Amino acid sequence: MGLVEMETARYDWKAMSCGCGDTAEHLAPDLLRLAGADPGREPRPVDFEEHVWSPVVLWEPAPAVTSVALAALADDVAPTAREWFLDLLQHMVAGEGTDLASARRGLDLPESCREAVEQGLWLLYREVLSNPSVGAAGAAFEILAVVEADRVRLRRVREIAAERLPVCCRAGLCDDDSRGPG
Repeated sequence: MGLVEMETARYDWKAMSCGCGDTAEHLAPDLLRLAGADPGREPRPVDFEEHVWSPVVLWEPAPAVTSVALAALADDVAPTAREWFLDLLQHMVAGEGTDLASARRGLDLPESCREAVEQGLWLLYREVLSNPSVGAAGAAFEILAVVEADRVRLRRVREIAAERLPVCCRAGLCDDDSRGPG
């Protein structure tokens, strides 16, 4: 069993409310499909908008999905799947609000997702420095720009990986300055 399968199995998806109004149990096979975890099958894109995230809020499964996405970066998934999981992580760390039911229970889903991603910083640095795709390296850098507290380290990786990053990352346009000087 791979890391994605192992991490996906940790969660009681049926007990979570999905943004679509149903339980989140359909998300586990969707995450496995995204990773290409089915033997002999290629990864396939899955749209998690209005299930896990929206432009306004994150829903209850967001921290679990974040954890699975980090496991995918640590696992041996196809390059396209890596990019899809990086895109998913971008949505998780960019979340601004918590769905009403989760907020009533005192959950801050965007903060929970950002804290989870902070635990996987080195996975993101590896993507910036070794992923052959400029888009994937840029996505990883943009995630780091949101969660990395050490702004000096972030600036240093920008210098080291400049030619591997999109212009917006090289120019600092994607930086989240709310972390301070570092």
